[in-house]
Amino acid sequence: MSDPALETLILPISSGDVELPEAARLLMLRARAGRPLNELNGHSLLCEQSFAPDRDALQKAGYKVEAETEEKDFDAVLVLPGRQRQEARALLARAASKVKAGGFVIACAPNTEGAKTLEQDFAALLGSADKLSKNKCRVVWGQVEPDTLDAALLKDWQELDSPRPVLDGAYVSRPGVFAWDRIDPASKLLANHLPDTLSGRGADLGSGFGFLSRMVLEKAPKVAAMDLYEAEKRALDLAEENLSGFKGKKALTGIWSDVTKGIEGPYDFLVSNPPFHQSGKADRADVGQGFIRAAAQGLRSGGVFYLVANRHLPYERTLGDVFDRVEMLADEGGYKVIKATKGKGAR
Repeated sequence: MSDPALETLILPISSGDVELPEAARLLMLRARAGRPLNELNGHSLLCEQSFAPDRDALQKAGYKVEAETEEKDFDAVLVLPGRQRQEARALLARAASKVKAGGFVIACAPNTEGAKTLEQDFAALLGSADKLSKNKCRVVWGQVEPDTLDAALLKDWQELDSPRPVLDGAYVSRPGVFAWDRIDPASKLLANHLPDTLSGRGADLGSGFGFLSRMVLEKAPKVAAMDLYEAEKRALDLAEENLSGFKGKKALTGIWSDVTKGIEGPYDFLVSNPPFHQSGKADRADVGQGFIRAAAQGLRSGGVFYLVANRHLPYERTLGDVFDRVEMLADEGGYKVIKATKGKGAR
């Protein structure tokens, strides 16, 4: 698949607008795998990525990946910021703090996902910004110099995506995580339809910062264990903190992985509000369908799967293919709650 933002990010280097030393040490924040990375061959590239599908793709391609590196003094730091502005600003500040004096920061975003704002923020932090537009994206770059870097802004922006209390202190979250400062209405609807008779070993597929798992544990006292599957490690770390009140009382395990590649088991029950975006704004029904297939494989015979989704997402056929019985529990506010039961004789 093409990745216009990644392709455009590399352009200043491949065109010679940014001149790097031989065998330069490079860091890429929110790194993604793709053919454009071949332009960096001959340099030492460290990829920082806390999203499991991208981590897996980078590792498969042979790149070194860390969720969060402690290394510093890179010759250049490349950044693919997300749409959430506080997180994007924090990433720019992180890049500026990781590069050596005189080194380059290079950042790129699609025009429809904050490219103009990125350029403005970049110039405010570093003092100036060169730019290039291509592939409906904008790449900006500049050197980090102590006399032009805004040190006060750097300090402020480094804290922008730090974990903090949300929802009147009931949870801890941080910008950049899905629905970071609120309870997603779909998850809330699912929680309202979960029975208090759930028991045994369960799992939350795509746990986010832990809301659904906590609702299960608070509502169903016979649940003995919960596994939390989450692709974004930043969210999984928050979930661990948000479920700390159950430590020592229930068996809790956080699993940083891509659910569509399969889950452990067997489980007595599963709950899920699957993501339907990976990057960009386009709906990705295949992600939720992957969750459904993984759920069917991970449940014991007779196990149940509680799913919530936007009403328009085409999940019913996949559910019917892999589950013995499918029931609609709710259809309101643009969302549907579905209970799917695995057949007694199914593997």
